[in-house]
Amino acid sequence: MKVKRNTLLLLACLVWSAAGFNILRIGLIAYPAYLTVTNYLLSVLVFGVFQRFIFGKLVKKHTDRINSYPDEPHFFLKFFDRKAFIIMAVMMTGGIGLRVGGLAPERFIAFFYTGLGASLLLAGLLFGRNYGRAIFTAAKFKIEERENK
Repeated sequence: MKVKRNTLLLLACLVWSAAGFNILRIGLIAYPAYLTVTNYLLSVLVFGVFQRFIFGKLVKKHTDRINSYPDEPHFFLKFFDRKAFIIMAVMMTGGIGLRVGGLAPERFIAFFYTGLGASLLLAGLLFGRNYGRAIFTAAKFKIEERENK
């Protein structure tokens, strides 16, 4: 399946938003037994670290890469490169292993998954914002092009 370049941004939005929503949901389900200021601060810390050092950079990098593609259409999985898919697979495998294997206490699942999930969800929403900007820019360009004819 091949899609337009801007559609790759929408696909990234949908994939990361879905992943973020699911991880955030798991964290929030575990949270009620651990509602403390310390856990709230830990969730905010996890969110901040992942947003600043991983997902914020990932959104910018992949948006720039997608926007630099010269021609259309593109294979629909090109919304990420190989490294991003490996990161996603490692994170999913690690997260599932932590929960299923009982390697992480429920308190950890509560604060860590909440911070991580919120950061993932924000990354997805940022891809969505970038998609909206790309669509708006393309429409604006077409209008200007028609006016100059």
